[in-house]
Amino acid sequence: MTTYQKNAKIFKAFCDPNRLLIIDQLRDGEQCAAALLEVLQIGQPTLSHHMKILVEAGVVRAWKEGKWMHYALDGEGVTQVHLLLDEITAPSRAASRQD
Repeated sequence: MTTYQKNAKIFKAFCDPNRLLIIDQLRDGEQCAAALLEVLQIGQPTLSHHMKILVEAGVVRAWKEGKWMHYALDGEGVTQVHLLLDEITAPSRAASRQD
């Protein structure tokens, strides 16, 4: 996977209103799938789809406790998103040399 493909996967995680709401819900700590389903008012298959995208992007971590999946923001993944934004919005080396 190229760097651009990996970065696109990260940005895809932030390009859906439901995924943004999920991230907002996880800001204050872990949540079980049942709590997220109640807030989002979506079906379990739809939640699973969104969570798969967030987990694959490295923004959320998931684990099973009993019959429920639990989710939390992945601190390292969130830090990587911040670094990625800084990197891609910084002036390029070519632009820096022109100054």
